[in-house]
Amino acid sequence: MSRRRRAAIAAVCIASAALFVWLDNKSPQRPLQDKSAPQARARDTEKYHGRTSTVSNVVDGDTIDINIPDGESDHTRIRLWGIDTPESWSPRVGEMYFGPQAAEFTKKLALGRDVRVFLDEDNRTRCYYGRLLAYVQLPDKTFLNEVLLSEGYAYADLRYRHSHYNKYKQLESAARGQKRGLWADVTRDQLPQWLQKEKPTLLLDK
Repeated sequence: MSRRRRAAIAAVCIASAALFVWLDNKSPQRPLQDKSAPQARARDTEKYHGRTSTVSNVVDGDTIDINIPDGESDHTRIRLWGIDTPESWSPRVGEMYFGPQAAEFTKKLALGRDVRVFLDEDNRTRCYYGRLLAYVQLPDKTFLNEVLLSEGYAYADLRYRHSHYNKYKQLESAARGQKRGLWADVTRDQLPQWLQKEKPTLLLDK
């Protein structure tokens, strides 16, 4: 094999390795561990359930960080159980209608505040990407998940069953009926794709 051919093969191998590393870094956050295991749920329950911590960062309307280390991270990322807020920015869908407002509302209510975290009994404690699934109680004893729904900054997430599933549907219905928050002007094509599939007749009268 000629020197030029060997050099070309080596260059291809190096480029392939670099591409693999780049794609690995760009891929979605992987699960920290198999959170379907009862032992993992038990550990999360002991570590987080009923515990008070401080909200150190607001990622989006329905996603926050608290100052409890998780694995190799110095914080724990929480995905609020039972709700879905419009994306303030996403590489997949970009900025959704009312996304920035939802994120700002969550910041106003939670950032820098001491909150209590509650997990859903006998349910999974982590989403696919390793985020903790939780109900977050604010200092005034209200729950962030419910306030976002009641004020029209979030949708009741119908894709996953949880202890407050029916209650959250009712909270969303009341906000929609009163045209609170996003419900004042949202159109059907501005709804998340999953909601359009779950409720194909929603807002057809607008």
